[in-house]
Amino acid sequence: MVIATVREWRDEEGWGVLDSRETPGGCRGHYSRIEMAGFRTLSPGQPVDLRWEAPGFSQDGYDYRAAGIVPRPG
Repeated sequence: MVIATVREWRDEEGWGVLDSRETPGGCRGHYSRIEMAGFRTLSPGQPVDLRWEAPGFSQDGYDYRAAGIVPRPG
């Protein structure tokens, strides 16, 4: 896992973009990959632990997608 920051999050669509050095251009994250109980959402600027993958195709313009997102305390 790497530390990433939430760039934007769209609750109504259930996805957003996470930024880290290891995922240049951004990493697409889906709410189903957020590892927490209850309503799964993120906020812009929030730090997270990110497990990512490069599937070999672009989705919504992003070359990376989240395989796991764990909100960091704080």
